[in-house]
Amino acid sequence: MQPYQDSQLIPLVKRLADSLIRHHYKLVTNESCTGGWLAKCCTEISGSSQWFNGGLICYDNTLKQRWSGVPETTLSQHGAVSSTTAIAMAHGVLNNSGADVAIATTGIAGPTGATDDKPVGTVFIAVAINQGKTVTKSHLFQGDRIAVRYQTVEQALQLAMKTLEQQ
Repeated sequence: MQPYQDSQLIPLVKRLADSLIRHHYKLVTNESCTGGWLAKCCTEISGSSQWFNGGLICYDNTLKQRWSGVPETTLSQHGAVSSTTAIAMAHGVLNNSGADVAIATTGIAGPTGATDDKPVGTVFIAVAINQGKTVTKSHLFQGDRIAVRYQTVEQALQLAMKTLEQQ
């Protein structure tokens, strides 16, 4: 089996789907560094419209502001790759989607884009539950671009499941 295949993520998606269905929740995603990979995995499951509303890919800062409602001050003070931005992305898509749960991802998948403070592999994931808690987690993943993105999707699914379990 080749590494980083969607088929390895599907069991996680199914567990998340079961939890969303139990809670009568709908999920929405807002992805930057994962470029829609998270939403793609969600739609691999037949019947996902029962628990998945859709997703945004806001790679550009202008779209983060326009589509996700990320304040310009957040981007200028914290940067596109920050926990503050991930939280704003999650809240923005949650507020505009009619969903109950949002997952947002932002990071530096590489091989370019690194800074002294934020090396390649720096990722922030946020999960927000409507009228509930918001959690964020930072990671420093190792590997090439595909590895960083795969690990981000995997950890985003894990964080969403953990957050729902604690709801």
